[in-house]
Amino acid sequence: MINVIKKNMYKHENNLSKYATKDSDYIRFFDEEEDFRSPFFRDVDRIIHSLSYTKYLDKTQVFSFNDNDFISKRMTHVQLVSKIARTIGRALKLNEDLIEAIALGHDIGHTPLGHVGESYLSKISEREGLGKFNHNVQSVRELMFIDNLGKGRNLCLQTLDGILCHNGEFAKKEYFPRKKSKEEFLMDYENSYKLDFDIKTLVPMTLEGCVVRISDMIGYLGRDIEDAINIGVLKEEDLPIEITKVLGKNNKEIVNTIVLDIINNSYDKPYIKLSDHIYDAIVTLKKFNYKNIYALAYTKEELIKFEHMFNKLYDYYLAALKKKDFTNSIYKVFLNNQCKEYRNENPKRIVIDFIAGMTDDYFIIEYSKIGE
Repeated sequence: MINVIKKNMYKHENNLSKYATKDSDYIRFFDEEEDFRSPFFRDVDRIIHSLSYTKYLDKTQVFSFNDNDFISKRMTHVQLVSKIARTIGRALKLNEDLIEAIALGHDIGHTPLGHVGESYLSKISEREGLGKFNHNVQSVRELMFIDNLGKGRNLCLQTLDGILCHNGEFAKKEYFPRKKSKEEFLMDYENSYKLDFDIKTLVPMTLEGCVVRISDMIGYLGRDIEDAINIGVLKEEDLPIEITKVLGKNNKEIVNTIVLDIINNSYDKPYIKLSDHIYDAIVTLKKFNYKNIYALAYTKEELIKFEHMFNKLYDYYLAALKKKDFTNSIYKVFLNNQCKEYRNENPKRIVIDFIAGMTDDYFIIEYSKIGE
């Protein structure tokens, strides 16, 4: 019976494009016995059952501490990216299990307060001699070295690589995958901490990774506009006509336009491509969003306050580690549940890992304990 079930689980391979990643192509860092699930399908299970995945529910997408229940959280964004990417993947006959694993894991390393929190942790990390902090790199670190009591999840190389290279902040007209070995992936990962390394140069090793990367951008462009309209930051008529006449007036139209364009330009091709006029409209829309949404998400006073909070908490936890204050939250909530190997990490790195893994609410609660 188990062989019949396994055959059913692998049936989708019969319909894959010659450019798709086959299940038999999977590479794990540590050998283990596989079960009836295909390897990338199993990666999806490992990600959604991780404690890190649970925290998506209370992590900022763009707007923090807003009373509007219809504003996106990080969980919403991740699910939207997964659905958009799987739609493109199915149309192009790619491996949907790999796409889903990359999409669901891609933002696990995101900090409290979204990209604002990410920038403050990066300042701290650079100041402390640990290199840059980027959420995509932290997502890989979380799934390889922190989650599962510090043992990691032993995800496939292709899944981890797609997560590392997912950054949708950097729009491209064409996405060509670049084959990698374990060693080349680890070199990309290590280089990402270096101050002179340009994170934009990261390229996924699979076409599925390329799909998730562009879907990350599709997932937030129109949705962030809807959120901004919902809380009164924008009005629909504020959108420039040069954008709406090409991409559409709302999230539904924007997603549909871009997805169809990708499918039409990428079918049976070894790359993912946008047409020139769609790409140009996306670049214009991204600039509009940055100026009219992201730059206005917080006041100057709030930003100063948030940066102070990150620095204060960092100093507080580092002092607790040096004093071996076992009553501190960093021990009770985090370190006591980690394996011996992880507890021997650089204390500065441990503190950054702890803060990066916090939800927005927990971040505020912890800061309230120490005050100004």
